[in-house]
Amino acid sequence: QVQLVESGGGLVQAGGSLRLSCAASGRTFTSYTMGWFRQAPGKEREFVAAINWNGTSTYYADSVKGRFTISRDNAKNTTVYPQMNSLKPEDTAVYYCATTVRNLRPVLATTPERFDYWGQGTQVTVSS
Repeated sequence: QVQLVESGGGLVQAGGSLRLSCAASGRTFTSYTMGWFRQAPGKEREFVAAINWNGTSTYYADSVKGRFTISRDNAKNTTVYPQMNSLKPEDTAVYYCATTVRNLRPVLATTPERFDYWGQGTQVTVSS
C-alpha cells in the first residue's frame, strides 16, 4: 500500500523557519517527480514546489521563490524536504506532499492533476 507521510508542521512566528518532511513507502519512487502543495481555509489547493527524480531540477511558485528550498533523499524512503524560511502569515495552510509516477520536468508538475499519490497533510501556522 502506497503511503506518503508528512511531518514537521507546527506553529511559528513570522520570519521564522520550518522544515517539513515527507516519507514515501509501499513502492519505489526514486524515479519520479515529487512535489508540495498547500491549501488555506476557503481556498483552492495551490502549488508550492516540485523536484525531479534525482534533485537536479526544481521549480517553485512565485509566492515562495527565494524563501523555500525543496530537496530529496532517495536513500531514505524517498524523503522530500521543503525548507521554509522567512515565513509569512500568508503561508499558513495545510501542506500536502504528492508524487507522480512519471519523470516530469518540475515546471510541468504544478497542478494537482499531475500527481498520483498524496499524503494526509500537515498544518503550518505562521503568527504575525
